[in-house]
Amino acid sequence: METKSRTLEITILSAEDLRIHNKSVKKNAFVVVQTDSFISKTTKMNGKGGSSPSWNDKLVMDMPMHTRFVTLQVKCKSSGGRDKTVGLLRIPVTDFIGGYSPETCLQFLSYRLRDPKGLKNGILNVSIRLKEPLQGCSSQAVASGLGIPIDGRNDFGVVTGIPICSGYPSTSFFR
Repeated sequence: METKSRTLEITILSAEDLRIHNKSVKKNAFVVVQTDSFISKTTKMNGKGGSSPSWNDKLVMDMPMHTRFVTLQVKCKSSGGRDKTVGLLRIPVTDFIGGYSPETCLQFLSYRLRDPKGLKNGILNVSIRLKEPLQGCSSQAVASGLGIPIDGRNDFGVVTGIPICSGYPSTSFFR
């Protein structure tokens, strides 16, 4: 069975006020982005940004249809070579899909990071968008020529409406 996914383009721009054990991060910060437990990508390491590093790394990755959150984890490499977690955040997919702007519209977002104890630990700035919109039922219907003529036109556009429940008296809607 084929799993459906969309292509996510996320640019990790910068971070502000990163700390480990209440001390400013000095260098070697990077970000791990996960759209699924099996799909992740990593930015390059920022060697000199300190507690306010900038990456401007564009990551293009698959995002399965069932994804509800995109997880970003800021880490830094210690002098001993171990990865230390600076902070974590989860971006709800509904923050950039749905709503009033098109899914392919580039959106600039900033999120508060939380350290492993759950305390506030800096801010991460990103831009995010889908590379192509989801092909829903109505756009498929338009492409296939389904629909009804509207205002005498023969383009067979698809009409989206809100069903009115028949359980209410009709006079309550139109006064």
